Amino acid sequence: MTISSSLNAGVAGLNANATRLATISDNIANSGTHGYKRATADFHSLVIGDSNKYSAGGVRATTTRLIDERGPLVSTGNATDIAVAGRGMLPVTEAVALDQTTGSLPLRLMTTGSFRPDAEGILKTDSGMVLLGWPAAADGTVPVYSRDSADALEPVRVAINQFAGQPTTRMRLGVNLPATATESGAAGDPLNLSVEYFGNLGTSETLTMNFSPTVPASGSSNEWTLQISDSASGGAVIGEYTLTFDGSRANGGTLASVTTISGGAYDGATGLLNLNVAGGPIELTMGSLGDPGGLTQLSDTFAPTAITKDGSPVGNLSSVEVDANGFVHAIYDAGFTRTIYQVPIVDVPNPNGLIALNNQTYQVSPESGPLFLWDAGDGPTGEMAGFAREESATDVAAELTQLIQTQRAYSSNARVIQTVDEMLQETTNIIR
Repeated sequence: MTISSSLNAGVAGLNANATRLATISDNIANSGTHGYKRATADFHSLVIGDSNKYSAGGVRATTTRLIDERGPLVSTGNATDIAVAGRGMLPVTEAVALDQTTGSLPLRLMTTGSFRPDAEGILKTDSGMVLLGWPAAADGTVPVYSRDSADALEPVRVAINQFAGQPTTRMRLGVNLPATATESGAAGDPLNLSVEYFGNLGTSETLTMNFSPTVPASGSSNEWTLQISDSASGGAVIGEYTLTFDGSRANGGTLASVTTISGGAYDGATGLLNLNVAGGPIELTMGSLGDPGGLTQLSDTFAPTAITKDGSPVGNLSSVEVDANGFVHAIYDAGFTRTIYQVPIVDVPNPNGLIALNNQTYQVSPESGPLFLWDAGDGPTGEMAGFAREESATDVAAELTQLIQTQRAYSSNARVIQTVDEMLQETTNIIR
């Protein structure tokens, strides 16, 4: 009966608008929730009837959470407040899952989080979501891991006040030797230079470089003998070389040749000299042949012009930062940094197909498609932003406008039910 279908359509309208009201109330309630993705209710008409008469089919409502919709980023004062500036999500897991002894950690996804170290140094949010990443090797490089599986991801752990040192592996030496010291009649006194480096255990060691000029009977030899000794080796000589400088007008004062007497070989094209100190090899760059930026022999002054090296003494871990590519850097008070983790960006073909869970987290589902782990900023994914949070995607003004529309639509459907009730009552009175 057509009048009965009108009653059913009115009830369906009340249910649909109640669903829409629920999404609006949820969106407004979470307008201040970081990383919240707003929900929407879409209406779909139902058609019932035949060619002879019309029957109201009513309406049904479906809800969708717009996970691919991004809120604006705001800056914060915490280095481990992290947001994804673009497509993709952060891999996290639940803190309670860390106690399990078998199986892989359950993967959850979120677009932003305020992570801070707990008592064990694990970065997690106040709601108990733990940040996951790939651990770096001791030299700061990240091994190659599977990109279609999250099994290799581990909780990011930061040990504040942890001691660490960085050994010296590279050194660049720029020294000017006096040209007058290789002329006939010169005193021939050796010149010494001490350069500090740091051993594998953070100890301070010294390379002593002894430059002895070759004094000819007449003229100028432009030749020196370089002896390098290592304090960590008990002062033993680890390299001896004959340095000959160019006396021509075009390349005057630069290295013309280096002859190895003992120790590591010298590469004239790169200027590299491999020194085997007690703790391992050090690449010493003293300038290629003809390079005015390395060892030179000019005028009458002995002067170190440029001495640079890597490495540092032992220091305390003072802070942690995340760069745009997702690398987690430990910063030590001795002035050096070390890469300890890489946090990948998780992407799925259909973000809106993810299953929404509590605390602005999501789970992969058949509708979302399989996950893939990207380096932040690569492929379709956005960069990772530290010192930042993503605000709620809710537009309160738009939600209030929809609230007014929903209220009127609900009242109109209630009016339909009231009218149908009056008509049925009138029909009953006719029968009487």
